[in-house]
Amino acid sequence: MMAALRVAEHWEPAPSGAARCVLCPHRCLVKPGAAGRCRARENRDGVLYAATWGIASSLSLDPVEKKPFARWHPGARILSVGGFGCNLSCRFCQNHRISQVGPEEGEGFTFLPPEALVDAARATKAEGNVGIAFTYNEPLVAWEYVRDTARAARDDSGLSIALVTNGYVNPEPLAELLPLVDAMNIDLKAFTEGFYRDVCGGSLAPVLETIRAGVASGAHVELTTLVIPGLNDDPDEIARLASWVASASPDIVLHLNRHHPDYLMREIEPIARDRLLELRDIAARSVADVRCGNLG
Repeated sequence: MMAALRVAEHWEPAPSGAARCVLCPHRCLVKPGAAGRCRARENRDGVLYAATWGIASSLSLDPVEKKPFARWHPGARILSVGGFGCNLSCRFCQNHRISQVGPEEGEGFTFLPPEALVDAARATKAEGNVGIAFTYNEPLVAWEYVRDTARAARDDSGLSIALVTNGYVNPEPLAELLPLVDAMNIDLKAFTEGFYRDVCGGSLAPVLETIRAGVASGAHVELTTLVIPGLNDDPDEIARLASWVASASPDIVLHLNRHHPDYLMREIEPIARDRLLELRDIAARSVADVRCGNLG
């Protein structure tokens, strides 16, 4: 583990040797010898470290549609890398074996510093690879690793950088990273504060700000909402969510996906296909209404 440690950015010293992390809205006060809520940032002797820098729990050459991206390099592939940790605690998490643990608790990892990851991506260009996607767990808890890899990719090979993220990040670190990012798929998990608070352990407002910032940066932005019966499938909520998305940008693609029983939420069955298609139609009408309003 020590080989992967790098001093973190976006933190402040606090009394009694603690460190205040300001990477995300949780603003964790991390005591010496402890880790933040994300499990990826550790206080060692009063200094906050990016403890998952260079650590890859997963590596795969995926279709870009799997991220999912519908209108960004369709038909291409992208080298997808995951690490450990997440700053949300979604009860339905489908990647909880890496997102809800740190490296010490995981099932193994590879040390893959930025230059090695860029070399791996470059080596798969002949297989249709267009870049590197940080995905599977929450990439922004490894902010320094993403930033360093994105710089190396831009400087050496012109590979694209994509993030599949929950969007739960503070504006300052996001603004620093966005010039290096080509595409983002952001989870918009619901459109109520209650869902974010009770099911995910976060809040909605910072995610909406991340979406706005991503659009303003010129990055390609798509969104994914995992629809869970009885929790975020109310037609009025889907309509409001889609209206907000269309008002943020008419170019955003919104994916409505089925959840499957997993982690701490195994009792709820996936939404019926017909019901999901009904919600898709409701969302489409809401988007059309916004567009007509903008034109009128």
